[in-house]
Amino acid sequence: MESLDMLANNIANASAPGFKADREFYSLYLSAEAANSPDGTSPAVLPVIERQWTDFSQGSLLPTGNSLDLALKGSGFFVASSPGGPLYTRDGSFQLSAGGQLQTLDGYAVQGQDGKPVLLDSSRAVEVAPDGTVRQDGQDVTRLAVVDFKDPSMLAKHGDNYFQITGSDTLPAPAEGTEIQQGKIEAANSQPAQSAVRLVSILRQFETLQKALAIGADMDRRAVEDVAKVGQ
Repeated sequence: MESLDMLANNIANASAPGFKADREFYSLYLSAEAANSPDGTSPAVLPVIERQWTDFSQGSLLPTGNSLDLALKGSGFFVASSPGGPLYTRDGSFQLSAGGQLQTLDGYAVQGQDGKPVLLDSSRAVEVAPDGTVRQDGQDVTRLAVVDFKDPSMLAKHGDNYFQITGSDTLPAPAEGTEIQQGKIEAANSQPAQSAVRLVSILRQFETLQKALAIGADMDRRAVEDVAKVGQ
């Protein structure tokens, strides 16, 4: 059931810019009864999902022609200010508010390296250099904040395209070697075809387990009935 929910979410967000797919981390379950099985027998062990993990691998960069669409080539995240604190995203589908503030599609202000919102003149063209420097009419306006984390696993999804820090000891640092490409967005790194094949496989496993449970229940029922007949 956990695998089905995870795969369904990956497929649903396959077209969401900057989306990072979830994967499974398996371990083996061995019951106490099976562990104490007699010598010479082979106790059954079952795979169990210990936890899910997020795949932060790079998605394809797709050209859009929109000057406010920005894609990250390399590791790192844009920083957006929300009422609950800073959020981190790979989705560079930005827009300008009526007051000229650069925002995410959800209305969160995009931060510059100084931690302040990026304010632009909507009547002038916007140029963004690979290092994040924002220019209008050849003049530097600000520089976009792009941060990274030593251990991205400490980030938790906050909605589909945002991440939030889960531990107080996890601090962002300026991303190194990351390039911003203007007029492009990063596609989701979820592979719909692979997810669909995996989904079919899990459904078949699910059906097999259901049949096994039904057979086991039927055997128990027959055993009880046979014992009742012998007692009579």
